[in-house]
Amino acid sequence: MSNAAPQQNPVPLDAAAVLAWYDRHARTLPWRVGPADRARGITADPYRVWLSEIMLQQTTVAAVGRYYARFLHLWPTVADLAASPLEAVLVEWAGLGYYARARNLHACAKAVVERFGGRFPTSSAELLTLPGIGPYTAAAIAAITGDERVAVVDGNVDRVVARYLALEVPARDAKDLVRGTVQAVVPERAGDFAQALMDLGATICAPRNASCMLCPIQPGCRGTKLDPLLYPVKPEKADRPTRYGHAFVMRDTDGDVYLQTRAEKGLLAQMTETPVSDWTPDKRAVVHPVASDWRYDGQVVHVFTHFRLELDVWSAVVADPAELKAGWWADPRELDAEALPSVFRKVLAAAGLQ
Repeated sequence: MSNAAPQQNPVPLDAAAVLAWYDRHARTLPWRVGPADRARGITADPYRVWLSEIMLQQTTVAAVGRYYARFLHLWPTVADLAASPLEAVLVEWAGLGYYARARNLHACAKAVVERFGGRFPTSSAELLTLPGIGPYTAAAIAAITGDERVAVVDGNVDRVVARYLALEVPARDAKDLVRGTVQAVVPERAGDFAQALMDLGATICAPRNASCMLCPIQPGCRGTKLDPLLYPVKPEKADRPTRYGHAFVMRDTDGDVYLQTRAEKGLLAQMTETPVSDWTPDKRAVVHPVASDWRYDGQVVHVFTHFRLELDVWSAVVADPAELKAGWWADPRELDAEALPSVFRKVLAAAGLQ
């Protein structure tokens, strides 16, 4: 692929054109105060913005909607969330993935109550002192809730700017340039501008389509003069290794299923699981946790960010439940109330329990 070299002095992003487009075409989202309401002086609730931003990390808007509504129903304020047991938060988060976010969410809520008296901070400097809030999330909350004039750069904005500049390298390798390009033009309506660029990337300058004739910054865009779909340049994909293991679904004579809590640290920490073997780079012979008449129920595959997991699923009825003391026995009709990640829901389904 041949990419044109960027000019030394690119045309700055036209913030006024972006805002004019946003005023007409802003998406309606559950956590958003739209431009018309913002113009009337209505401000965004930083708790709701924070909750949505944490949920949206590595996840789509479509996937987040029902989780967001459920969290607000259960915990309408940050103080409510802080007062909830972590286990309840993990149960409601189950299925959304990247479970460290749920633990950090709870820790952050507690910190806001303990250090800020339940008032969610809106400056990026204060926000960066809280658990689970990095530079992007701090910038997003600060801009959207307080119009702090700071660049907010997510994946959508990366794509818009990479095409606008016709970047010859992956956006992740030009973070300072991308951020600087946005920061140079952040207007007084910083929150609307941040959300406008996100919407532009989600709808007009989308991953597999570029509707350049509808784009407010098309006149200054280099990518549209070449082929916008050549950008952003894709980074080389790292190999995703495969790990192997065994999962054990045990039931007692009443039909209840044995569950336990994962370790406090590490992948899927503190979530609920069925017993499993170690996950190893090579296939190993099965060692069942208790003596019983074990049945092989097939294999489930789950892809994590950094590796692919293949689990052989085994099930059995346990004659003496008392020998299993680390976990608890759950009614299979109430498994939705357990903090089961997707991989273990797959395991239970393979054993006929989901």
